[in-house]
This record gives sequence, C-alpha cells and structure tokens, in this order.
Amino acid sequence: MKLVMQSLGVAVCVLSLSAILLAADRQGTPIIARMGTATLKEANHEWLKRYAAALERDTRGRIKVEVYPASQLGSISRMIEQTQFGAIQGWVGPPEFLSGVDMRYEILSAPGLFKDVAHANRVLRDPQFNAAFLALGANKGLKGIGLFVDGPASFVSRKPVRKIAGFNGLKIRVLSSPLQREQVRALGATPVPMALGQVLTALQQGALDAVMAEAPVFVAFRYYSVGKYLIESEHSMVLAVAVINRNWFEGLPPDLQNIVAEDGRKVSEEIFPWAVKDVNDGLETWTKNGGEVIRFDSEEQKRLVELLRPLGAQVTAQRPDEKLLFDLLQKAAERNQ
Repeated sequence: MKLVMQSLGVAVCVLSLSAILLAADRQGTPIIARMGTATLKEANHEWLKRYAAALERDTRGRIKVEVYPASQLGSISRMIEQTQFGAIQGWVGPPEFLSGVDMRYEILSAPGLFKDVAHANRVLRDPQFNAAFLALGANKGLKGIGLFVDGPASFVSRKPVRKIAGFNGLKIRVLSSPLQREQVRALGATPVPMALGQVLTALQQGALDAVMAEAPVFVAFRYYSVGKYLIESEHSMVLAVAVINRNWFEGLPPDLQNIVAEDGRKVSEEIFPWAVKDVNDGLETWTKNGGEVIRFDSEEQKRLVELLRPLGAQVTAQRPDEKLLFDLLQKAAERNQ
C-alpha cells in the first residue's frame, strides 16, 4: 500500500510539473533550466556553455539554460541531489561521483581500457554502450543526455614521481568510487576521497601529497602554485556525463524533449576536438608557470598499465549488474579499436 501511495505521489508531481511547464511554454515564457558543474574553463564548463547556446537556438528561446560553473550551486554531491529532486535541472561532471546513485557509473574509471583519447571517444559514441550508460539513474530521478571525453588521467604531486615506486606511501586524492580507490592502492599509495573545493588547500598544507585528475582541471585551479610536478600517467581516461532531472524532462512538450536529448548528443560529439586541444594547451600553460610535466619511459608505462588493467574486471565482478555493463563496455572497446 505504501509503495502504491509513493508511486501515486510521484505521478501527481510529474503531472503538476508538466502542467507548469506547458503553461509557461504556451504563454511564451522561457522555461528555465539551471545547470551546474564543479569546474571552470575546461570541458565540463565548455559543454554546458555550448549546450545552453544550442538549446536556446534550437528551441527558438523556449528553453533557456543558466550555467553555473565552479560549484556556484554547491558541492558536487549537493548538485547531484538537487538534480535528482528537481531543485536544479542538471549537472555535468565525472560519472564516478554518481556511484552513490548507482555503482555502475564507476566503470568508466577502469584503467588500461582505452588506447588513447580517440579510442575513448569512439567507445563513448558506440550506440549500444552509450544508450545503456545514459539510461543509468532513471529510477533515481536522473536522465543522461551526454557522455564525452575530458582528457587522460594524470597526477599532480608535491614531489617528483618518475617511477611507479615513487607513488609508494603517498596520500592521493581520488573520486569516491572503488575503482579509483583500488588504482591508488595498487600503486602502494593511500586513496583520499575529497571534494574538489578542498583539494588545493589540502595540497598546500600537506594533508595530501598528490591528486589524480586531468591537466585542464589542474591548470584551471592553478595547482602549479602548490604542486610543481604533473605526471602524465595516461593509465585511464577522465570522462564526463551530463544528467538532468527526469521529471523535468518528462514534463516538457514532446518536441522540446526531442531537442533536449538530441542537442545533448550533438554537443557531446562536437566537443571532442576542443577537449583534446584544451589538454594540450593545459600542459603548455603548466610549464609556462614553472611546473614540470613528467612522462614515464615506455617500459615503466607498460608496467603501470599491466599493473592496473586487471582492476576493472576484479572490482566489477563483485556486483553482477556492474559486471554486465562492464562486459558491454569491454565489447564496445574491442569493436571500436
């Protein structure tokens, strides 16, 4: 009985929202979509800006997206919760942050899966995998509308790390997902999940020795001011997902629903060249500001990938539904070599 009443309550909310959105649309009042991200002046922020422009153009002003970068709408976990419950309409960021919503979101952290950024981009565009991944979160109030490459994974460290052994004993900030934590443990280091807004201070004070992310984020937040060494490990890819509130989406008129979904797909495809250039520009900016970019020699890089590659299968094997999606990801990676 309780479940029936909850379902009825959700249905009433959806119908009420739909009526509000339809009334606004008929009156010529733009439907406002507030969307946020934690980062600034990198691929997630750029995706939102492009998406806002595309929606306003293709809906002829019927939908207007307000873009809030740099955690203006709160922490990442707060933005995700607000998106789920409809306080805001969308969030863009690394899917691993959604592992609390559905653990399957973490599978894209799997190391050694992608040969390079171009391979990762082809895999994300694979129709079968793309549809399955963006469908995650539907039972938790979310709808995926975009999936795209941010850049290769790398580290910023307070001291130089020129061999795998150099990671031993370090405290390294990671995203809060088992796959990211196990990668750091395999390196002999201690994983420290931490909100992005706290990382710079933690590095400065020595509470962290290093952070794992990607070059454009390091540059945007000027990590070179507290950690000189950027280790281009490229053992995995930093990817991003765009999610919106499902009830808000379903309350839109059908023609607007089509545009919202289609523009998400288009912007996710179009942003790839920009993201690649952003990584290269970031590395150049890093060195211009006194930082050093470290790359392992070919043998050390091979050992790193061989050390970390098995973790994807090992971690996802603990949950059948996660293993199923990870197997789908592996097949997509093989199809799109």
